[in-house]
Amino acid sequence: MSTCPAPLSSIFRNQLRSLLVGAWCVGAAGTVMAQGIYTCIDSKGRRLNSDRPILECNDRVQKELNASGTLRREIGPSLTAEELAVRQELERRQAIEQARQLEERRRDRVLLARYPSRVAHDRERNDALAQVDIVIEAANRRTSELHGERRKLEAEAEFYVKDPSRMPAVLKRQIEENRDNIAAQGRFLQAQDAEKRRINERFDEEYTRLASLWAMGQSSRPAPASALPIRPALP
Repeated sequence: MSTCPAPLSSIFRNQLRSLLVGAWCVGAAGTVMAQGIYTCIDSKGRRLNSDRPILECNDRVQKELNASGTLRREIGPSLTAEELAVRQELERRQAIEQARQLEERRRDRVLLARYPSRVAHDRERNDALAQVDIVIEAANRRTSELHGERRKLEAEAEFYVKDPSRMPAVLKRQIEENRDNIAAQGRFLQAQDAEKRRINERFDEEYTRLASLWAMGQSSRPAPASALPIRPALP
């Protein structure tokens, strides 16, 4: 009895299935190769290989290899909770220091743009101090006026020296208000003196930083033609 050949459609389906399986295997192998190969020697001296980090080697260095077998990177051993805390604290301090340096450079750029020269810096210092001097001058005039009023009030109060109880309440109140106003003006003038010291301290601090920035700027600029040495003419 003769055997009938399988229908052509069945043959095509089997071939297609084989092609799909082969393509999947190639794709899976390509994915593994793209991800890399992890290798290490565990605590028992065995060399282990895997397509992902190896748990048995968490306490030691693992190597991740490229598909060609060359070293892609080394993965350090897993850290204990204490070691992890130390590393995180170190990274935190490094981040803070990096942010501080970035902010310092930003402030330097702003400062240098605002004061490109000592002349500009001195001019703004003098302007700031002049504004305070104007306020101080006005406060001194007001203080002089208050002292003049004080003398008039004291002249009126002389009539009641022998019997202060007869002094009118209005006069008493005026004398107290005048005394309080003079004291307030004194405190205000002290505050303005402190403001001038603060301004000078601020500009002194800025000048210390700007001096080095100006020096660096000058050193990076080409020397003017007049400052260049004159070379003798060749015969």
